[in-house]
Amino acid sequence: MREIARVSGRRVWDSRGRPTVEVEVALRDGSAGRAIAPAGASCGSGEAIDLRDGGRSFGGLDVTRAVVAVGTDIEPALRGVDAADQALVDARIDAADGTGDFSVLGGNAAVAASLAVGHAAAAARKMPLWAHYADIFQTAPSIPLPEIQIFGGGAHAARRVDVQDFMVMVPGASSFDEALAVTAEIYRAAGEIMSERGQLQGVADEGGWWPVFESNEDALETLVAAIERAGEVPGERVVISLDIAATQLCVDGGYQLVLEESRLDETRFLDLLEEWRRRFPIAAIEDPVSEKSVAGMANFTRRNPDIQVIGDDFLVTDARRVESAIACGACNALLVKVNQAGTVSRAVAAHKAAAAAGWGTIVSARSGESEDVSIAHLSVGLGAGQLKVGSFARGERTAKWNEVLRIAEHFGDGDFAAGAPLASTWWGKRYGSGL
Repeated sequence: MREIARVSGRRVWDSRGRPTVEVEVALRDGSAGRAIAPAGASCGSGEAIDLRDGGRSFGGLDVTRAVVAVGTDIEPALRGVDAADQALVDARIDAADGTGDFSVLGGNAAVAASLAVGHAAAAARKMPLWAHYADIFQTAPSIPLPEIQIFGGGAHAARRVDVQDFMVMVPGASSFDEALAVTAEIYRAAGEIMSERGQLQGVADEGGWWPVFESNEDALETLVAAIERAGEVPGERVVISLDIAATQLCVDGGYQLVLEESRLDETRFLDLLEEWRRRFPIAAIEDPVSEKSVAGMANFTRRNPDIQVIGDDFLVTDARRVESAIACGACNALLVKVNQAGTVSRAVAAHKAAAAAGWGTIVSARSGESEDVSIAHLSVGLGAGQLKVGSFARGERTAKWNEVLRIAEHFGDGDFAAGAPLASTWWGKRYGSGL
């Protein structure tokens, strides 16, 4: 009775006011589910490819062709399939596209369909989506540690600062609710500081404060000041995480820092990042080098064994790339973006490859988001340990934080990952005993 009866697509709108794809799946027993595809601004070259119309309409970003593909290609491939068999569902979507990168049907159509099937199957089984995922993927669910943007930058803020995300985590919190509450105070304090300086100019794509700084270090110093104003000691309960998105800074083999008006070769650039982590309580750095620099990523990981070195553009949620990175010692944590992979099954394969090597995994949203809360459930169901959905403001972000709060009511505080994902970092060694 859980067979798929109908798959339909529609154009909806994301948090940047751009078109995206929503897919709705109906089962023969009357159960239904729907999901919306997100879209990134800073994208790795190996990501699943969104299908856009081109031309003048909406700057070429319309999704008419992707919506049509849902009805003409994806629905026939899925009709009659057991919705609870996510592996078969995703294999059928993959085969209907036939390219490996979803350039025919569109990664946006594929990921929305893949997620929507999960929602429908969970509804048919009368269980929450996180529990459905934990069951079918044989994973141990837990409540993740939130990773929350305070200042946006890079491609999320018209490159007003070079670093893409200045974030905080609260590994010393005893519950997800406490982690959010501490972060809310830091976010508010950061806004107060910027207002007092005459620098308050709204928010960036993911809800973090719009960056009006003289240098990247100015942003870090302001973030530390906000942590202190919120009544915290930087480096104790609260730590900093950075997304460098270094591929976006890479020009002719070097790294161009606009604020510092400098161009650094890779050695000097990595020296700069290491200087920052010596001066500031940084427990995680994402994409410290270009996605093409395997040697640079391995070098940075080797030189910094006591922080999370996270692969995003470098790994694009691809299990094969994860396995290659493990083999050469590049990275020790994976950012999981389901739309990078194109289907839920592909994303889970990458997560499992990373987890098997003892890596941390962080389920992540994109800069172009919606009210869809699928990744909140995916993070909990997989027991991924960390969740990154942007800032503490804007409804497409808070929808996901609030969904985890609701899910957490099913669990006890003992199921909150808290500082466990950072146990191998300097923070874990100093403050995380007994995790």
